[in-house]
Amino acid sequence: MANVTFKGNPVTLLGNEVKVGDKAPNFSVLANDLSPVTLENTKGQVRLISAVPSLDTGVCDAETRRFNEEANSLGDVKILTVSVDLPFAQKRWCGANGIENVQTLSDHRDLSFGEAYGVAIQELRLLARAVFVVDSSDTVTYVEYVSEATNHPNYEAVLEAARNAK
Repeated sequence: MANVTFKGNPVTLLGNEVKVGDKAPNFSVLANDLSPVTLENTKGQVRLISAVPSLDTGVCDAETRRFNEEANSLGDVKILTVSVDLPFAQKRWCGANGIENVQTLSDHRDLSFGEAYGVAIQELRLLARAVFVVDSSDTVTYVEYVSEATNHPNYEAVLEAARNAK
């Protein structure tokens, strides 16, 4: 498993670590309108999936805004940001921040995404910061588990991977 810290303290990640070349694990999360969303909902598309601890924190806010701003340069890439924030809070945050190019999804119900992608933090019931790129045939082409959850991912590498995925 990936070694991750949260504010300098080691945390335990639940689930299986995803690696480049793996078939992307399915998951079930909630959209802001409480409808269920699975990986199958975006079948045939390239997906940039960003896992964040909470949209209401500085780094998560900045990361989601950055991907929202970069969306037009990525073409048909679907950008998903998953956190354990409640769908109502995600909807409020997106509205207040003009987020229109990123779909925020809530994993609060049963940590389906967190466990499937090995980012559920056992001690905090939050998701560790990680980014995955999944190609149109559901193969994982990029993985980054950010070693310190309060740090930013490597935006340039993520964006390049998303642009190169087919």
